[in-house]
Amino acid sequence: PPRRAARRVAPCASAPAGGSTTSTEEAGTRKGKGHGHGMMKKEDGFLGELRSYAMKLHTREQAPKEGQAEAPKEQPKWEPTTECYLQYLVDSKCVYDTLEKAVAEAEEGSALVAFKATGLERGEALARDIAWFTSAEGDGLGLEAPAVSEVGSSYAATLAGMARDNVPAFMCHYYNTYFAHTAGGRMIGKQLSDAILDKKKLEFYKWDGVLKEHMDGVRKEINDMAEKWTQEEKQACLEETGPCFKEAGKVLRLLAGQ
Repeated sequence: PPRRAARRVAPCASAPAGGSTTSTEEAGTRKGKGHGHGMMKKEDGFLGELRSYAMKLHTREQAPKEGQAEAPKEQPKWEPTTECYLQYLVDSKCVYDTLEKAVAEAEEGSALVAFKATGLERGEALARDIAWFTSAEGDGLGLEAPAVSEVGSSYAATLAGMARDNVPAFMCHYYNTYFAHTAGGRMIGKQLSDAILDKKKLEFYKWDGVLKEHMDGVRKEINDMAEKWTQEEKQACLEETGPCFKEAGKVLRLLAGQ
């Protein structure tokens, strides 16, 4: 059957501003709320330190009480398209698959074993969404699936190396990736759904079971893991926050075609 024409709001415009997860998400929401950690509860234990470190990398607009980063002088306007959204989903799947593969293949005795089947996994949900975007059947959009871009493949390679060689740094990316998605990520998904998907909610933004319970379980496991780290390992995790925000920002800018 002939493929449905893809719904387009406008050609991919300039990318959302900011290199961090949060500033890019704010550019997507245009509200200055709900970005990254902004909707997350205060954390206990080592995660309290990690969250505090992350909040300092926010601007005052994003985090009035804790933000210290300089705000970009201009927030470029951008319009989402289904093609750009699909590329973002494809690259996101590559990133989540890498995180989940590292955990799934962790050998007995590895600290990563505790993060198997947490309920936060996103790879399978993304696969279903990509299948819908590319299906010519039913209400599918009939788009051609793009290859993973250099953004996603490069980030995935970095994560795979960290899982082997630097677990504390890997856990910084793990925590920020999954938890930011439950906050600002969901807000972006809602806005994109309203703008270009006739309010369809993607599987990427749905979880089986009780999301808060999944998150609390992961919080506990990360704090328990960090109790066994040296101060140097804790610092390695904290200092990975900036690079983590930078990589996440690159993935988010795929929504704007860059």
